[in-house]
Amino acid sequence: MTRSQVLGLIVSGMLAITSVQAKDLPKPEGRVILTVSGNIEHTNTKAKTAEFDRAMLMNLEVIELETKTPWSEGVDVYRGPLLRSVLAAVGSTSDSLSVTALNDYSAVVPVQDSKDYNLMLAMDINGKPMTIRKKGPLFLLYPFNEDPSLNNEVIHNRSVWQIKAIRVE
Repeated sequence: MTRSQVLGLIVSGMLAITSVQAKDLPKPEGRVILTVSGNIEHTNTKAKTAEFDRAMLMNLEVIELETKTPWSEGVDVYRGPLLRSVLAAVGSTSDSLSVTALNDYSAVVPVQDSKDYNLMLAMDINGKPMTIRKKGPLFLLYPFNEDPSLNNEVIHNRSVWQIKAIRVE
């Protein structure tokens, strides 16, 4: 074997190790508030799901959105990670999501929505963490004020609150 072939094998081996490690998400240190399953490449459990605590989600691409919703009075300021950032973190490989709430209400959401809009998993409202009573811990929020055409029954049904899980289908 030549020196360059040996070097090539070493580099290939190192890249393979790095690739395996990159697929592993860190384990949550706090209470798990979201579990992502299905067609994902990056996991952090033996069950091949991705569990997130609040800190992990807030370390993704986070935005603030000032909007009124059909379920609130007046305009509120929401803060949380972009859905597309969560999907990138888990290595989503599909076009459809099933988003499930604590009460087992579930809605199918096209992944394309997260590409077309700044769709967020709202975690804070007006500077405070969203409680279950206030539609938390996670609320799939569309930018209603930015695009009034989103204010329709289809989008309202996709706007799941009290989210506990997302299945990438």
